[in-house]
Amino acid sequence: MPRITESKVLIIATHGFEQSELETPRDDLKKAGAEVHVASLDGKEIKGWDGDDWGNTVPADLSLSDADLTAYDALVLPGGQINPDILRTKDEVLSAVKTFHNAGKVIAAICHAPWILIEAGVLKGREATSYTSISTDVKNAGATFLDQQVVADNGIVTSRNPNDLKAFVNKIVEEIEEGRHERAAA
Repeated sequence: MPRITESKVLIIATHGFEQSELETPRDDLKKAGAEVHVASLDGKEIKGWDGDDWGNTVPADLSLSDADLTAYDALVLPGGQINPDILRTKDEVLSAVKTFHNAGKVIAAICHAPWILIEAGVLKGREATSYTSISTDVKNAGATFLDQQVVADNGIVTSRNPNDLKAFVNKIVEEIEEGRHERAAA
């Protein structure tokens, strides 16, 4: 079982990510000792969404196509409305989610990011949560929706919104330290 201080975490995001839902996991996982990389679709900086307007830019460490997915222990998908709506249309993102899923690695999605998990076909038969406005989408994907701060089902971690970030990050750490999670392939 990897310790958080020996783990590597990949965050995939694009323009329109909820500012706190990328920055808090990135910063808190780094503080806990993980090596964290942000991958954008093209390797360029991405602009966040903060409240009701555009937020700050965040530099990308690499492009998703340059990421060696086998080198990471966990995948984090920030929410916001724009970011996951774009990412769920990208084959390379869905492929990355399936790669993490099939390898039994931790996948964490907050707010609207479970849309990406739905599109990748990894939520069916699981317990999950999300931003309230997509709870019907989660249910229609075959998951059991739970209105809780954080839900973990065999290494798949979901949370509702920025108010749940502390519980979200703590559960990511816990799930990484549990090690690989045996799951049927997506």
